[in-house]
Amino acid sequence: MRPPLTPLHRRIACQSRLFSSLPPGIAGRLLDGAHVRKLRRGQALFHHGDTAQAIHIVTEGWVKLYRIAPNGTEAVVGVMTRGQSFGEPIALRRAAYPVSAEATTVAEVLAVPAQGFLDLLHAHPETAISVLSATFLHLQGLVEQIEQLKARSGAQRVAEFLLELCPEGATTATVTLPYDKALIAGRLGMKPESLSRAFARLRDFGVSVTQTSAAIASVTALQALAHNDGSGALSRAI
Repeated sequence: MRPPLTPLHRRIACQSRLFSSLPPGIAGRLLDGAHVRKLRRGQALFHHGDTAQAIHIVTEGWVKLYRIAPNGTEAVVGVMTRGQSFGEPIALRRAAYPVSAEATTVAEVLAVPAQGFLDLLHAHPETAISVLSATFLHLQGLVEQIEQLKARSGAQRVAEFLLELCPEGATTATVTLPYDKALIAGRLGMKPESLSRAFARLRDFGVSVTQTSAAIASVTALQALAHNDGSGALSRAI
């Protein structure tokens, strides 16, 4: 028998892009049918080509979404963490997953049965706006990711990545790298050696990187690097 969701599980799920716009009563009913999956580091959640049966929400740890190219290269599509949902449109269509999902740390994931959500949509068509909102946010994230890969230097991509880890409003920060550097490189569309060079360049902007953390002397300086438009002395430095 699967253990019931805890109040913490429910709070985290209701912060996800899928559940945040649902009325509390409806969200609660959906979560009544959900279950928790605990994953070891490196354990697969699903594989490319599997038929989607559930919508997933990460409640602890990190999960990567990836594809293997014909030449064997792994392409990281996304890295999900606490409070993030994924697979909504695929699960609701009962389609095959276009990516694989694997825990990159010890992780915990809520699986919300897709059939329960489909039943809800039939009974309450107005809740479809939640699915549309979640899909829009996902697409917006992909567009931003493509823009980052196409228009930004390696150092700028790494700067933006580190800024996302900084506490809001911080002027200086020491942040923990949430997963290993090989995965960071894959997430940013870089080779590991390119990531190392980018980390080295960031020393000029007050960033000191160890195996597991990054000390940022000036968040403002890092923001200036990340958002530089490619003109002036700053662009020549990167």
